[in-house]
Amino acid sequence: METTTRSLSKEFQRDGYCVLPDVLTAEQVDHWRSTLARHVTAQPPESGRTGPYFLWPALADHADLRALYEESGINSAVRPFLRPDLALPDPEVAQLAITLPPHPRHPGAPHIDGLTPTEDDGRPGTFTVLAGLLLTDQRQRDRGNLWVWPGTHLSTAAWLRRHGADALRDAAPYPPVDLPAPLQVTGAVGSLVLVHYLLAHNIGGHFGTADDERRETVYFRLRTVGHRERWRAAVTDPLSEFALPD
Repeated sequence: METTTRSLSKEFQRDGYCVLPDVLTAEQVDHWRSTLARHVTAQPPESGRTGPYFLWPALADHADLRALYEESGINSAVRPFLRPDLALPDPEVAQLAITLPPHPRHPGAPHIDGLTPTEDDGRPGTFTVLAGLLLTDQRQRDRGNLWVWPGTHLSTAAWLRRHGADALRDAAPYPPVDLPAPLQVTGAVGSLVLVHYLLAHNIGGHFGTADDERRETVYFRLRTVGHRERWRAAVTDPLSEFALPD
């Protein structure tokens, strides 16, 4: 594991998230933004809307998104963070996330994904890691940045060890663990944000004016092969799917 990746891996395992810079080239960012714009134009938010707006296209139905994912090297960027014996298939769905200014508010409580609703069989919609491509510059705070509560992937796993993994089904929006002060995730355009499944998080407000650039991020919920069958182990031993840095 290279020095930079090793350092980021330690950061990820300690805090539950990290930011990988320069994952996308400027040309790749342009392709992603053009693709996102086409999807939003086809399914636009209602007139006058501000704040978050999401689309959830399935990659199997959208060759443009599937090709962009494969060509952008996201899988290769994430791979060093995972155990080498765990295969990482392409994601099933993309989340096209924009925040339209002005939206001057900070989030209250955090949440965890996949609890409302659960999957069809009642299993919580757990996965291994959330990967977010920053398509606009998010080095400045309060521009729709993702908010995270560092270290909560570890405290939540400890709570689940005490109460049993199945307690997660009824823990929405987030298990009752002590929460540290939240942080806003910042990063330059073209960065990739990695977030542990159990980490407390929420979307932030956009304090810009209507003339400012909207925030654009594309998220993928990545799930290693066999995760659905071992989800209980994954949420009670939160680093079990990840490579231990040297």
